[in-house]
Amino acid sequence: MRRWGALGLTLVAVGIASGQGRAASEPGPRGVIQETVDQVLAVLNDPVLSKPERLLAIEAIAYRRFDFRSMSKQVLARNWKRFSEAQKEEFQREFKDYLAYTYGARLNRFDQQQVEIIGERTGPRGHVTVLTKIVGGENSGATVDYVLIDREGRWRIFDVIVEGIGFVSNYRDQFRQVLGRGGPDHLLAELRKKNHSGSPEATPAAPAGGRSSR
Repeated sequence: MRRWGALGLTLVAVGIASGQGRAASEPGPRGVIQETVDQVLAVLNDPVLSKPERLLAIEAIAYRRFDFRSMSKQVLARNWKRFSEAQKEEFQREFKDYLAYTYGARLNRFDQQQVEIIGERTGPRGHVTVLTKIVGGENSGATVDYVLIDREGRWRIFDVIVEGIGFVSNYRDQFRQVLGRGGPDHLLAELRKKNHSGSPEATPAAPAGGRSSR
């Protein structure tokens, strides 16, 4: 009970910090990532929280920061048109949980380390990439870059690139294989199964031959 009480206080603190930022003025891309990094590090460095509790807290941060709808469309690419409206809505819900867990699990590995923002660059269609690296520990020097897009005056995270591998392109390739063998219903079923298992970071399995291990 004491641990979950501490987790609750952590989530409240993160929520207050986000609310204060919105009440003043919306930060730019670098400011968004600085706030996100500070919140994630506060969770990772909290000695009271267990690793599962830290993971939940980082997921909560991701829910507020990511543009899940745009990411859903980009991940499915041309296959987006194969989904009915109901299937699109379900995919966005399941993919949101799937992606938030993956983000949390990746950063949860950088225990007791620091993150430094080392630059930013403007890309096509107004996207801005903020470059960061891990400082200290066994992962020192590892890069975690964030691609952001302006949504009605608010910068939202559109992609995360860990050591050169982007979430969007990685999942696009994986989901394309599943869709090629089983269609939208199969992909949705696999996402539901992974999310309900409590550890959905592994790739959804294809109906035959392409099953991934966890």
